[in-house]
Amino acid sequence: MDLRPYLGKLPELGQRVYVDPAATVIGDVALGDDVSIWPGTVVRGDVNFIRIGARTNIQDGTVVHVSHDGPHAKLGGFATVIGEDVTIGHKAVVHACRIEDAALIGMGAIVLDGAVVKKHGFVGAGALIAPGKTVGEGEMWLGNPGRFARRLSEAEIEALYYSAQHYVRMKDRYLAGE
Repeated sequence: MDLRPYLGKLPELGQRVYVDPAATVIGDVALGDDVSIWPGTVVRGDVNFIRIGARTNIQDGTVVHVSHDGPHAKLGGFATVIGEDVTIGHKAVVHACRIEDAALIGMGAIVLDGAVVKKHGFVGAGALIAPGKTVGEGEMWLGNPGRFARRLSEAEIEALYYSAQHYVRMKDRYLAGE
């Protein structure tokens, strides 16, 4: 597992965390219990902090980063805060935003500075959530630029929790060396 300090801050790991040997976690990052970080993922908390809640999975090739406040920053600097039971699909970019509990960010999706994905929010594969936008609770957003498509059904919301639990079981098998 590649954990690197930055400016004296080493990532903090909760219990039963899996960080794949091909993933990199740098700086002011805290991972909650049962988090999984999959191959090729970079979680870089250098100019601000990153917090990732329990049972969240961040899949292969994803980039999680932050922004700083400076003379040319229109929205100021933002940390990245990701809630519990979140699934972030392969090759997503999660940059300086907030993603609340039991949300799903699809493969190749991009969520930018100051954006918020509320609880049970669903950002479809390849969607772009522009800076400062809010995906409402239980909403599905699709496209580039991302736009509201529809509300999630109860079954789809249940599937968000299933996805998080599935990845907890998978990372447990990886940790056990199976």
